[in-house]
Amino acid sequence: MSGFFAFFLQDKYGLTIDRAQDFIFLFLAAGAIGTFFGGPLADRFGWRNVIFFSMFGSAPFALMLPYVNFTWAYILLVIIGFILLSSFSVTVVYAQKLYPGKVVTVSGLITGLAFGLGGAGSVAIGTLCDTFGIARVMELCAFLPLLGILTFLLPTDRKLKQWTE
Repeated sequence: MSGFFAFFLQDKYGLTIDRAQDFIFLFLAAGAIGTFFGGPLADRFGWRNVIFFSMFGSAPFALMLPYVNFTWAYILLVIIGFILLSSFSVTVVYAQKLYPGKVVTVSGLITGLAFGLGGAGSVAIGTLCDTFGIARVMELCAFLPLLGILTFLLPTDRKLKQWTE
């Protein structure tokens, strides 16, 4: 999202690239703050639940984002960044619990996969933007957080604790 959203903002609102990057900064800054809350929330409500909420909970805001005015885009990006990125550290810990005794390997894999798949996704999204236009692709990308429903396929926190005992 952060790779292409600035271009969408330029196209939709006629912003300069500098001004469009302000939106991306707000998204990432809110995400950094959300990350601090993700851990305590996971301790209270469970790792899998926080991972689910970070994706599925951001979906309504992401679905509204392509259609709102300039001011609401700022507000929604802050909300989306906070919610969506709140599970980053939780995801790393969850993966570590899946493979106890391989903490460093799993941390490297989960972080590397996140950035590697993000890079591959950027190539695919860029190609789609060139083919169908940035506005249409951003409208379609707004549905991606709905994939958060798939987190219910992950083992429960209770099951993970059983595996590590």
